Amino acid sequence: MLRARCPDCRTFTAVAVGPDYECHSCGREYRAGLVRVPRAWGKGGEKMAEGAGLGVPYPETGSVLHDSLEEQSAELASVLPERPLVLGGCCCSHVGAVRGLAARHERLAVVWIDAHGDLNTPETSPSGNEWGMPLRMLLDAGVVGPGRVALVGARNLDPPEVEYLAETGIDDSLERALAGGGAVYVALDLDVLDPAVADVFMPEPDGLGVEAVEDVLRDTASRATIVGVGVTGFLPRDRNIGVVARLLAAAGL
Repeated sequence: MLRARCPDCRTFTAVAVGPDYECHSCGREYRAGLVRVPRAWGKGGEKMAEGAGLGVPYPETGSVLHDSLEEQSAELASVLPERPLVLGGCCCSHVGAVRGLAARHERLAVVWIDAHGDLNTPETSPSGNEWGMPLRMLLDAGVVGPGRVALVGARNLDPPEVEYLAETGIDDSLERALAGGGAVYVALDLDVLDPAVADVFMPEPDGLGVEAVEDVLRDTASRATIVGVGVTGFLPRDRNIGVVARLLAAAGL
């Protein structure tokens, strides 16, 4: 049995029961185990990395902190609970999560909800920051195929990313990406939201409202089984706790 610290009574008595957790001390039940990834792979991302410490109420199963993204991804893939909630840091934390879940689930789909494409390469990136590349890393490595990826809410794309989307056929269609059901991982960068409703590291104007993202998550859950969620890109501000809690509830966590 996998044990974790209960966020309610703070004792180390939350025990995995299948994909869920139940605290043997206070009786609370939880729909996911929490893994924190307090790193941001790019210049000046310290505040984004601190966001991984946000006080969301899920049993904490561990924290992954390494000096290279490859080490981080390898360990994260190996320590994921059965149904993980991954709290970044930057979107690079999704790389290890998707790797680990893809090894468990045949034809894993990914719904990437983000104001940005995260589809650059070291050659195309204007900034060189790795946090602008993780979805492309997964696609280029063959961890997930373009036919099983939906990119939702993107509104600030670099020209090479636009070209890549046209070449691969990736769009925001859940119907296409989740055809046939199966398992899906949701990568949720809070900068998809309008800056008026959440404190994020890279705010972009004209974002989605919380209700609109809730609808996307409910639609995703109606089409496939959400086997993990990662939330990234936000600042360590208290008002983000309620926003994250609402979105995780919409995803069934």
